[in-house]
Amino acid sequence: MSTEGGTKAVIAALLANAGIAVAKFIAFLLTGSSSMLAESVHSVADSGNQGLLLLGGKRAARNATPEHPFGYGRERYIYAFIVSIVLFSVGGLFALYEGYHKISEPEPLTSPQIAIGVLVVAIALEAYSFRTAIVESNKVRGKQSWVQFVRRAKSPELPVVLLEDLGAQVGLILALIGVGLTVVTGDGVWDGIGTIGIGVLLVVIAIILAIETKSLLLGESAGLEVQERIVAALTGDPTIDSVIHMRTLHIGPEELLVAAKLAIGPGVSASDIVTAINDAEERVRAAEPIARVIYLEPDFRRPDERQETSSPVAAEHSSADAHNT
Repeated sequence: MSTEGGTKAVIAALLANAGIAVAKFIAFLLTGSSSMLAESVHSVADSGNQGLLLLGGKRAARNATPEHPFGYGRERYIYAFIVSIVLFSVGGLFALYEGYHKISEPEPLTSPQIAIGVLVVAIALEAYSFRTAIVESNKVRGKQSWVQFVRRAKSPELPVVLLEDLGAQVGLILALIGVGLTVVTGDGVWDGIGTIGIGVLLVVIAIILAIETKSLLLGESAGLEVQERIVAALTGDPTIDSVIHMRTLHIGPEELLVAAKLAIGPGVSASDIVTAINDAEERVRAAEPIARVIYLEPDFRRPDERQETSSPVAAEHSSADAHNT
């Protein structure tokens, strides 16, 4: 996934949310709408989240050290996980509390036209941010559905911004409905119901983000197509008969660790094996540039291994599926 595209989407979301947060909070002070207050806090939380994503990207770019020999690429996952916690606690739980309070003690709105006007403008600005995230995601999404893209993406920024912007759009519509029904009926309970709807929405999105980011933090293998390219590169030399088994691990969104045991043909000298291993590493890096760390072990295939690991790619995915279940 393109880091540049993710950064562009994050910056667009940050600028939109910062301006919207100020407008919403002013509208809350003028109208007393709990929906506007919930949306204000939501936008503040989103702005902070985008700041966290940018900070995570900057810290992940640090060079490897003796203490962290594989670098800091996973910091992007850590900050994305923090985003889910902020969205859950600051955004979702606050909105649920404020909605309950408003339903328990409903109050009429003052100057509801201001709230409606701010919400309409905010919907337009969020639509711009959402469109930017969609455009940048489409550059790397390929033929995946949107659900598959969110679940399989190795870079957290675009999925996070996509879900946040989607939640913001739906939340704004809920707030607009709540304020509108309050104006029509004169009953402030509707404003509280809209606020609770916003809270439930944010909690659900936060849980989805936490689940997907947790998987990245635990360590995910490369995608099936990437693994197939690596196996093809490894076996692109007659000296190497086949791949006995292989494991891949994302040590960062654009950093992949590859470890494989290679079956060497009979009668090959030690010097030829060394040359074959070095050439195989070069082919893997050419086929998959994000393969930064490669460990290859030459061996002879035993009969039992031929039965157990006839397909190294299938074997790795079977192991991953068993772990996920």
